[in-house]
Amino acid sequence: MNLPRIPIGDAVDSAIDWITANLGWLLDFISDLLRFLVDGLADVLLAPIELVMIAIFTLLALVVRSWNFAIFSLIAMLLVASMEMWEPAMETLSLVLVATVIALVIAIPVGILAARNTAVSTVVKPILDFMQTMPGFVYLVPVVIFFGIGVAAGVCATIVFAMAPGVRLTELGIRQVDKETVEAGEAFGGTPGQILRGIQLPLGLPTIMAGVNQVIMLALSMAVIAGLVGAGGLGNEVVQAISRVDVAQGFEAGLAVVILAIFLDRLTGAIGQPTEKSLGAMVKRRRADNAAKAQSAVSAGVAS
Repeated sequence: MNLPRIPIGDAVDSAIDWITANLGWLLDFISDLLRFLVDGLADVLLAPIELVMIAIFTLLALVVRSWNFAIFSLIAMLLVASMEMWEPAMETLSLVLVATVIALVIAIPVGILAARNTAVSTVVKPILDFMQTMPGFVYLVPVVIFFGIGVAAGVCATIVFAMAPGVRLTELGIRQVDKETVEAGEAFGGTPGQILRGIQLPLGLPTIMAGVNQVIMLALSMAVIAGLVGAGGLGNEVVQAISRVDVAQGFEAGLAVVILAIFLDRLTGAIGQPTEKSLGAMVKRRRADNAAKAQSAVSAGVAS
């Protein structure tokens, strides 16, 4: 069956050539900025001695979550340091954090706009489907053409690859807020901005934080793949292990990635979720309200 060939690939190639020829100054600026952010954050994470940073991570785990998670974080981070994977782990962490922040700065406003405008949601959904179904390795081709081999290419590929869940779950979190609650805010004269800040975002926070969690996990997975384009960190360790068929190095780098993933997953998963104290306070308030209602009913009955 002879069908006419549609030169989609040629059109994309021409578009990339035009961008590199006419927007080279912008690509250079973005590359320098991303390299500065990642390298600067990596220097901050590597400035203290390893034990100091391990203590900070352990304290953070204790404050955000629990003693059990703090003990796990302490043992896991000591293991990473003992495997001599601390420096590449911090480089990967800096890349993931920079890419995640940039992805969320783009994804959350787009998700809010999609939740409040059906036309925007209709346009955004197929784009997100395309982004999520495209294999991760495909993203490496255009970013290498735009930014060359290095950190900037890895960060850009990570941002695009990890952004979609942030948009989807932000939209879902705002859309699932009870309409009656929103209508009550409008009845009291709340502006759209006040309703968004005071009602929709706080009530949708658990779902939005689930999106943040997914963005971080996808960013971490892509950061390892980005080692193929010279992004450094644990991805570089994995690439070296594959090229040398070094099982020991590959296993240790993979284990360090798993430890980082668990740490970031549990840490972000605890943010936005109700704690035991908040649940206890909620129960006490409800009991007090019920007691007040019962007392009012009894008083009304006696008066009659």
